Amino acid sequence: MPKKQADKTVSIGKRIKKARTDKKITLDQVANETGCAVDYLKDIESGKAIPPVGALIQIAKALQIDSGQFLKNQEEKLEKRVKAYTSRTDNYAYTTLTPGAENKHLKAFRVTVEPQQEHEGVGYCHEGEEFVYVLSGGIEITVGDHVNHLETGESLHFNSGIRHQLRNVGEETSELIVVIYSA
Repeated sequence: MPKKQADKTVSIGKRIKKARTDKKITLDQVANETGCAVDYLKDIESGKAIPPVGALIQIAKALQIDSGQFLKNQEEKLEKRVKAYTSRTDNYAYTTLTPGAENKHLKAFRVTVEPQQEHEGVGYCHEGEEFVYVLSGGIEITVGDHVNHLETGESLHFNSGIRHQLRNVGEETSELIVVIYSA
């Protein structure tokens, strides 16, 4: 499984780099549009880092392309039998619920977070708003300095421009619906 992870990451990173260089957009420009550090963007492009959904959406917006291309094309290669487009990081998996929503402001995902796991690295932020609904399990979402504990059936709506971090605090896999709006 780690090999598939690395292969997928490299492919997404190469895709991002190609889109950026084709449009003659510098890493500094992408950093200024996304709030991501240039070193982090280099790690993504080289396949050393796996960007979360929010970062993918912001990078796609900075590159003026549909973020669904990163998820859709990758899954068509890896799992042709699967209709929903799924992506996986080391600690969580997400499936887009809005495939083909090119140039739309609203994106929805079904997210699965393994027990006692969080997205690696520092918290992330992206322009807009985010809504999280817990289908099962328990999660902790830190928005800025405030920690929110959510259980099955609970939700949170917050300004996603504030640095935030998601983690599963339970002993079972958590499933969420995450809706991201970016202007």
